[in-house]
Amino acid sequence: MGNTFRLALKNLTRQKRRNAILATAIAFGFLVVTAIDGFTSGVVGNLENMITQLTGGNILVAGYEKIPAEEEGKKDELIGIIKDRNYIRNIVENSNIDYEYFSCYTQTAGQFVFNGKKALSTVFGRDLSEESLRESFQIVEGSFDNFDDPQALIISDKLAETLNIAVGDQLIYTTSTIYGQNNVTDFTVAAIIKGNTFLSSMQTYANIETINKLVEIPEGGYSTFTIFLKNKNKQAKYASYLEELIRRDGANVSSRLEAMMTNPGNIGKGIEKQFMDPEQKWEGVKYVVECLDDEVPQLNYALYIVHFVTTCILIVILLIVMVGVSNTYRMVLYERIREIGTMRALGMTGKQTRRVFTTEAVILCVIGALCGFILAGILMGIVHMIPINSEALGFFLNNGHFSFSVSPFTTIFQYVLLILLTTVAVRTSAKKAAKLSPAEALRTIK
Repeated sequence: MGNTFRLALKNLTRQKRRNAILATAIAFGFLVVTAIDGFTSGVVGNLENMITQLTGGNILVAGYEKIPAEEEGKKDELIGIIKDRNYIRNIVENSNIDYEYFSCYTQTAGQFVFNGKKALSTVFGRDLSEESLRESFQIVEGSFDNFDDPQALIISDKLAETLNIAVGDQLIYTTSTIYGQNNVTDFTVAAIIKGNTFLSSMQTYANIETINKLVEIPEGGYSTFTIFLKNKNKQAKYASYLEELIRRDGANVSSRLEAMMTNPGNIGKGIEKQFMDPEQKWEGVKYVVECLDDEVPQLNYALYIVHFVTTCILIVILLIVMVGVSNTYRMVLYERIREIGTMRALGMTGKQTRRVFTTEAVILCVIGALCGFILAGILMGIVHMIPINSEALGFFLNNGHFSFSVSPFTTIFQYVLLILLTTVAVRTSAKKAAKLSPAEALRTIK
């Protein structure tokens, strides 16, 4: 095997220009496919990370109570509330879920009013002392020292510009309680943070107990518990596991299995039916456990389509290149026919001859693909360094830059596909070389 490999390498140096052209074509194909695959995977990954940051985690646990209608014929009122702040937390801490951190928040949508100007915004009531939350803030003005004020408000630079407000200004916020009544409170701007996207620019943060009081959730309660996992690929597994732990504890909880059966294409919709359906009746809190993949299945579909399309592009490029490889080795067979006859006369078997041809072609293609992969890495690194200042593209960027993600599995698959197609491309020439009679080859005049 070692002699075959050395002989194949030596043969590659004999027609340097021709082999360089073939390797360049293969390298170009791999560069294009790797760059496209890495770019689109990075874009989808950044979008998923952005949504994860906006929602607070990969797994979300919400609680819903039904309040019977006061009048016959009307629908029961559904409110989102979890009164016991430590219940889900204790379950998660005592479980085998491998998480980075967890949190809880109360969310409400309303309107800010300042000096006659108005702006809609979603306010997240959070524990403003959480380290993970503070690390996510890019403070433009103000400081963490102002967060201790119960009426402290953290707003985006876009909202500050819209309302023309600065740190220390007071503004009015109007919203609705969980029971539908209007309510109002005053906030003091404690800090202004960078808003990277349109949606993040519309988000503001305040003390969770202040928001609870505003929307009439009891002290210590919240509307949503979130878990940020160390491995986002396990979110569906851990969501089902957490759901089962809540069920074992005797609490009323949604069923992801039932949602998969009723809405296999969109589990989130299936789960939603389990608490939104007027026919569903329960007392107390019904917990709902979802993961990001349940709510936004289109992300996985988009990534699957991207990999499928890039693989198809690669196959087309490789098929074109393989035609060139096949024609090249037909010429190689003709050029080396007397050489092959000499080697066969000295004892080389037909099987060894076939291996030399195949190994030579495979080495050439692997070198070309490796060069293409390296060039794609350099290209992706250069593009990643270019700052992009565009709010419209904010969802697809990572700190103002495009990022790339190359799947090891996809790369290995592409290399295996390359080797298989190369073997097929040179098979005819290799078989002819193996079947050549030494005497006939030596008599051939070129």
